[in-house]
Amino acid sequence: MGFIIGFLIISFIINAICLVPYIHFLYRYKLQRQIQKTKDAFDKPTPIFDKLNSIKVGTPIGGGFLIILITILVLFISFPILYYFWIPITSIYSNIASEIKILLFTFISFGLIGLYDDIKKVFFGKSDHFFGLRLWHKLTLEIILALVIGFWLYSELKIEIINFPFIGVINIGVFYIFFAALVTIFFANAFNISDGLDGLASGILMIALSSFWVISHSILDTPLSLFIAVWLGGIIAFLYFNIYPARIFLGDVGALSFGATLAIIGLLLGKPFSLFVIGGLFVVEVVSSFIQLISKKYFKKKVMKVAPFHLWLQERGWKESTIVFRAWLASIMLAIFGLWLAFVI
Repeated sequence: MGFIIGFLIISFIINAICLVPYIHFLYRYKLQRQIQKTKDAFDKPTPIFDKLNSIKVGTPIGGGFLIILITILVLFISFPILYYFWIPITSIYSNIASEIKILLFTFISFGLIGLYDDIKKVFFGKSDHFFGLRLWHKLTLEIILALVIGFWLYSELKIEIINFPFIGVINIGVFYIFFAALVTIFFANAFNISDGLDGLASGILMIALSSFWVISHSILDTPLSLFIAVWLGGIIAFLYFNIYPARIFLGDVGALSFGATLAIIGLLLGKPFSLFVIGGLFVVEVVSSFIQLISKKYFKKKVMKVAPFHLWLQERGWKESTIVFRAWLASIMLAIFGLWLAFVI
C-alpha cells in the first residue's frame, strides 16, 4: 500500500508541475471554450443553457488530455518499479494483462471521442450547424467502443454475473456484454452532462475514486488499485485549478474518458450497484436531462425550465459555489453508503 500511495503522490506532483505551463499552452494556441449556440437531441436551441454558460467562454479546455497522458506514463513506470522491489502484483482475475488492457482501452478510446468533439467545438464551432459532434454520431461511436469493452469483460475476464442487493447473484451469460456496454455509455454521458460547473464533476469523481480505491485495496487487486491511485493524484492536482473560478476545464476529452472508466472500475470490482450509489449525483444529472428530453419530445412541454439538475438550481438563483460544495457533501454520504453496500452485500 505504501508504494501505491507513493505513486499517487508522484502523479500529483507531476500533474501539478505541468498544469501551469499547460494552461499557458492552451491560451497561446486558443484552445479555449467558445461561445455556444447548442442544440439538444431534437435539434432545438438551448438559450438558457447557453446564457448560463456564457461566463465560461475563453477558459481553456483540454485538462483531461494532460491527466490521461500523465496517468498512462506514471502507470507504465510503476509496474517495473514494483517488480524491481519484489512487490507482489495480485488481482481477482487470472488474466491481469486483459484487466489492464480493458482499463487503458476505455481510458484512451473514450478520450479520443471527446478530443475530436473538443476540436470541432474550438475550430469549427462558430461555422458548424451543430456545436461539436451531433449526439447521435457521438452515441454511435460510444456504442461500438462499449460493446467491444463488454465483449472483453465477458470473453477474457469471464464476467457474466450480477450481484443484486438483497437478492443474490444472477448469471446473465452473454447478455452481460450489453449490460456492461449500457453502464459504460450511461456513465460516460452522465459525467459529461455533470461537467458544467467549476469543480462539480471532478470533485464528485475524486470522492468516488477514493471509495473504489478502498474496495480495490481490500480485495488486493494491485493493477486496479494502482491505476485508481495514479489517476486520483492527477484529479486532485487538476481540481486545484478547476474550482471556482476555474482556470481550466476537462473538456469532452476528459469527461467522456473519465465517466466511462469510472463505470469500468465499478464493473471490474463486481460492484455495479455500488457504482450507481457512489456515482449517484451523476445518475441524477443524466436522468434529469433524459426526463426533460422525453417530456419535450412526447408531451411538448418541459418538466423543468432547464436541465440538467445543476443548471436548474443555478437558474433558480443558487450560487455556483454553493451547488458544487453541497454536491460534494452529498457525494461523500453516497460514497459512504456505497461502501457499506459493497462490503455488506
